[in-house]
Amino acid sequence: NELRKQSKKVFYAVNKVDGPKKEDAMYDFYSLGVDLMPVSALNANGYEELMDSIVAQFPEGGEEEPEYPRVSIVGKPNVGKSTLVNALLSKDRMIVSNIPGTTRDAVDSVCSFYKKKYTLVDTAGIRRKGKMARTVERYSYIRTMINVEESDIALIVIDASEGAVELDQKIAGFVYSARKPSIIIMNKWDLVDKTDLSIENYEKAIYRKLWFMRYAPIITISAMSKQRMTKVFPIIDNVIAEAGKRITTNKLNLFLKEIIALKEPVLYRKRRVKIYYITQVKTNPPGFTIFTNQKEGITAQYLRFIERNLREKFGFVGTPIDIYVRQRGNKK
Repeated sequence: NELRKQSKKVFYAVNKVDGPKKEDAMYDFYSLGVDLMPVSALNANGYEELMDSIVAQFPEGGEEEPEYPRVSIVGKPNVGKSTLVNALLSKDRMIVSNIPGTTRDAVDSVCSFYKKKYTLVDTAGIRRKGKMARTVERYSYIRTMINVEESDIALIVIDASEGAVELDQKIAGFVYSARKPSIIIMNKWDLVDKTDLSIENYEKAIYRKLWFMRYAPIITISAMSKQRMTKVFPIIDNVIAEAGKRITTNKLNLFLKEIIALKEPVLYRKRRVKIYYITQVKTNPPGFTIFTNQKEGITAQYLRFIERNLREKFGFVGTPIDIYVRQRGNKK
């Protein structure tokens, strides 16, 4: 009766209708005086008809809404993710609380900065696996992972007064594995004791913990007092641009000659390892393929050497870089 009072289309699905005997039981429900749709979640019977009926109620699609850069905000519970979103939005859209885990699901908010719009996604705080026993916690974790993978960039929020700890490292590791551009946000900077504090040494300590993400810029802010908030969007724009950057093959091969002159690959099975050329094969994140006569001779150490020099020469601030190795020619 409560549903009938609503001015909405209601579909009445009767589950566990798995066979003829169960279909006979449907007659008991017809006394409700509504149209019924028999379904079976176990056997997936009836779902096609149900979905067709639901979709038929949708309004005809008009113009697609424009897509704005999608910014996922991730971090452990109670580091100030929702406070950060509110500060960027300049309004209290998110529930802010000192109780860890207030945000259970990702919440999208569109905001603008100097007439440019962004979609901010405040995600649930990621906990240690041992603390995710409840179904709602597991759901929140999975939704956070999906939102990172669907984002254009991730802001990794860390409590500046604590520094980077093991859980921060794991969260950053997921963003790294998802190959997403990222910025490290050191929030609650106003709570840090700055007596004899060296920013350079502080950043070095963060990068020692997040050693795999030294390319990500660090911003020190206070979302609560809105300290340095105006720096966030310009750096987001810059990192997104860096992730979409494309370098011509001509420039890359001039670069390749320079670095080979500095350091050649080591011999592989007493044979010289040659690198013929390099080309960029993708963006977001940038990816490069090098062609060589000995694929096994290109060590992980030499790939790190190439990546380090690519960054020194061309930038790629805030974005991971993928380097692929292909073998050309026949082995002798």
